[in-house]
Amino acid sequence: MKKLFLSLATILMAVTSVTATAQGDAAAGEGKVAVCAACHGTDGNSELGSNPKLAGQGERYLLKQLRDIKSGAREVALMTGLLDNRTEQDLMDMAAFYAAQEITLQGADPELVPLGEQIYRAGITDLGVAACSACHSPTGSGMAQAGFPALGGQHAEYIESQMKAFRSGARDNDGDSAPMRIVSERLTDAEIEALASYISGLN
Repeated sequence: MKKLFLSLATILMAVTSVTATAQGDAAAGEGKVAVCAACHGTDGNSELGSNPKLAGQGERYLLKQLRDIKSGAREVALMTGLLDNRTEQDLMDMAAFYAAQEITLQGADPELVPLGEQIYRAGITDLGVAACSACHSPTGSGMAQAGFPALGGQHAEYIESQMKAFRSGARDNDGDSAPMRIVSERLTDAEIEALASYISGLN
């Protein structure tokens, strides 16, 4: 038992050491995201609803998306080739920069709030749709340590487009358990629209 404890402790120390050294530098990242500003804004708050806001997003989630886009696991036409020459440290620094920024808030359509809130907070039991708040938190701030993205304040147009992309299978980088694909395929266009609107005003 003592040997097992020592082995586990050694592994934990090694993992902790790797995690500690594999961190992004937000200050360094600021200079590496200059080209990104055209679509995502200088501080990660994009002006166009079709482009996602990156400000305040969890660092772990951002890093995964950057890696997926670079490898081709997630196809984003406008970003084709933009990350090809970026090192792993570059990606970590870029993620750290955006994670350190503050997202600007949006407003939800009052007429869509009741349906959107119902789905976000309670899901749809009859369809096996889980509450969005379970992974993305009641406030929409996400769960950074688990890699679940923050949603509150995101453009409704972007949220809607991504849910439809998950539903059609055009986007499939939500892991082997496919939580977003499963949820999205069970929602109608009207439900997705209401949910996206509610999320944009969530804070």
